[in-house]
Amino acid sequence: DEPSLGGRELLGGKGLGLSEMAKLGAPVPAGFTITTDACRAFMAEGHGSLPAGLEEEIATQIARLERLTGSRFGDASLPLLVSVRSGAATSMPGMMDTILDLGLNDAAVLGLAARTGNPRFAFDSYRRLIQMFGEVVEGIDVHVFEHALDELKAERGVESDVELTADDLDRLIARYQAIYLEQAGRPFPQDAHEQLLRAVRA
Repeated sequence: DEPSLGGRELLGGKGLGLSEMAKLGAPVPAGFTITTDACRAFMAEGHGSLPAGLEEEIATQIARLERLTGSRFGDASLPLLVSVRSGAATSMPGMMDTILDLGLNDAAVLGLAARTGNPRFAFDSYRRLIQMFGEVVEGIDVHVFEHALDELKAERGVESDVELTADDLDRLIARYQAIYLEQAGRPFPQDAHEQLLRAVRA
């Protein structure tokens, strides 16, 4: 909802599209775009550190999202969840990465379950986050997670993901966390801010 000077070259196609829709009054979820300039600076530095000032700006924008949504990033009972999506000035179908429901952890998933009254939805969202984060941030082969899902469906005698219960998905989360630890050499991060900054770097 801010002036989008620099257009597609600065905001990427997705960022520009969201900005234009917001200006037209379309119901665009609250969010912010990290510019392609920031990405170029990150790539130029070449040592994995975010450009000076970017981490502070991200924190400022997350605080803004908290005010707009009434949720708190990293909070166990009223968690603000965000999606991190890559974009580019030119369209690259199939090349962009997405991480959904970032901010979930072992405590926040219970808060989401209580808030929505739908534990199955909460556990399914969390297991998908672990898989997407593992794939995008750690480079874990997605098939390792999918194999664990297929094994659980076979154990339960079901064919579709939607036939799995909340308890089934809770068990699957434990399996996914074990896969993550084994493949990445460290546990899935429980701190929402760490999740976010690592996702941005990826």
